[in-house]
Amino acid sequence: MANIVIIGTQWGDEGKGKVVDLLSETADYVVRFQGGNNAGHTMVVKGEQFISHLVPSGILQKKKCFIGNGLVVDPKVLADEIDYLSGKGIDISPEKLRISEKAHIIMPYHKSLDHVRELKKGDKKIGTTGRGIGPCYEDKSSRRGIRFFELLDADSFSERVKSVLEEKNFSLEHYFKAEPLDADEIIESYLELGKKLGPHISNVSLELNEGMRSGKQILFEGAQGTYLDIDHGTYPFVTSSNTVSGNACCGSGVGPNAINGVIGIVKAYTTRVGAGPFPTELHDEIGDAIQKKGVEFGATTGRKRRCGWMDMVMIRNSVRLNGLTGLAITKLDVLGGLDEIKICTGYTYKNQVIDYFPTDLSVLEQCIPVYESIKGWEEDISTIRAFDQLPKNAIAYLKRLEKLSETPIQIVSVGPGRDETILLSDPFR
Repeated sequence: MANIVIIGTQWGDEGKGKVVDLLSETADYVVRFQGGNNAGHTMVVKGEQFISHLVPSGILQKKKCFIGNGLVVDPKVLADEIDYLSGKGIDISPEKLRISEKAHIIMPYHKSLDHVRELKKGDKKIGTTGRGIGPCYEDKSSRRGIRFFELLDADSFSERVKSVLEEKNFSLEHYFKAEPLDADEIIESYLELGKKLGPHISNVSLELNEGMRSGKQILFEGAQGTYLDIDHGTYPFVTSSNTVSGNACCGSGVGPNAINGVIGIVKAYTTRVGAGPFPTELHDEIGDAIQKKGVEFGATTGRKRRCGWMDMVMIRNSVRLNGLTGLAITKLDVLGGLDEIKICTGYTYKNQVIDYFPTDLSVLEQCIPVYESIKGWEEDISTIRAFDQLPKNAIAYLKRLEKLSETPIQIVSVGPGRDETILLSDPFR
């Protein structure tokens, strides 16, 4: 029996959804433990694309899935996602999807505040998705949040909404000069959603621990990436939750001794959505070519992703922060056709070479990448299923990443489909 955490090592969009979908075949349970519908996971199965924002990717493998207490959940988005997946023939009954009674609920006032705050920042905006994630986490920390179990008691829920909304409307009207929200409308719509989602609500921590005692294997599915972590990311250009592997325990209700391995998902190049420093960003035709070939648009926002070379300073830092036991390299096929591929091995800052990731963004903005180059390959690798059949230069590239990270590569993705994968070793075995 093994329990594995899947984590993004960059700024998100590394391809976690595909890897989780692949490894879910071996797992019994799949758990989301942080974030909300500000991240999208894309899976391609037999040529058909599925996108999930809240439901764990393991649902496509017919596995029991859990939304942990560490998430903030928009019940309307979740209800729509259940309908979407159900319409595609996916079993997403209450027996297959469980929602932690402790998960916090994104309310309409969270989304309103997210929107007006970003507008007020003007040129200093951080690129929020506007889905109310940050304001909901704020209420969680300030002990004003509303949790899923409260949806099951209409009178208590109504009182809580009216109490909180009084303060929110004051801010919307008097500081942001925005329209106030109607409490009765919110209460009516959310109680209806509560009726639909009620059968899914459970004590997730208890269910997971009972499952482990009976020999179930669990896959913990991270969202976003290490450098969007509220503590360890490029603050303030980050998300509002801890995205690193340590939060798999806090955000689902299991102890640290339950985790047997942590797989870091590494895109074969680097991408970023929104504002913030990006040392290896490409502003030329190579960056444009990677962006187009990799179809680098956000699954949630549709925003174009900024593209750049592999940054091993970032990856080494991710190895340390997450305690990585293995790597999964994704989108290797996108680099095919390039004459030369560069790897950042360090930074130059004020004529000094540094090999660590600076906390001070004013320092990071001045860092110049130190590159080494590897020859590219022309071959289409999407049909290759064995590591030793890859082009020699592709193998050289992967071996170099492995050496620089001091972490074994366990999975290589050579295309978007579930079957377009080279499995070097099974993390569950």
